[in-house]
Amino acid sequence: MLKTTDLFDLTHSLAGEYLAGFDYPWDALDGVRDFILALGPTLGDDYEEKTPGVWIHKTAAVAPTAYIGAPAVIGPRTEVRHCAFIRSSALVGADCVVGNSVEIKNAILFDNVQTPHYNYVGDSILGYRSHMGAGSLTSNVKSDKRPVVIRDGEDAVETGRKKCGAMVGDYVEVGCNAVLNPGTVIGRRAQVYPASSVRGVVPENCIYKSADRVVRKIEA
Repeated sequence: MLKTTDLFDLTHSLAGEYLAGFDYPWDALDGVRDFILALGPTLGDDYEEKTPGVWIHKTAAVAPTAYIGAPAVIGPRTEVRHCAFIRSSALVGADCVVGNSVEIKNAILFDNVQTPHYNYVGDSILGYRSHMGAGSLTSNVKSDKRPVVIRDGEDAVETGRKKCGAMVGDYVEVGCNAVLNPGTVIGRRAQVYPASSVRGVVPENCIYKSADRVVRKIEA
């Protein structure tokens, strides 16, 4: 469940071919900057290079108070709202929302991702149609500053990375004010309760209520 293709439908991102080269998605984080710099000049006339290294689709709506640092790509029909802070190395897909006071850094947002209110997304990948509730955050550095380890039950996978946020699968719903601790992996169509502190792996099609209450969804 930790593999890139377990979490993401790669047809829903300009980074699909790039990500396909990595068994584990967090291994792609080191190359996001270089990938965007190579991608930008190939995007065609529907994109404008607004400032050096920042390519924005002509149908995207970017508030004049938003900051977008290079390199970055903002996809079609995406809305970047008031005081959004896209620091650098951000690939934001089509039909996304980057909302008020949201900060994004070294991250890939697949198409139709919603980060609408006071979110932080750092060193993370958010899958197709995933949604971050108001105030929910990805924490990307451990308090002891040691390399992040992905823990799945008794298994542990070394990332070799000091900075590693969350790998959030397609169609995931993250509740308001939840914290996704470093190295969190959330499977497709999972849900996270509001105000949760999530660590490790949440299986697909499950609901995370607390660390000791992760239940399967009931099919309608």
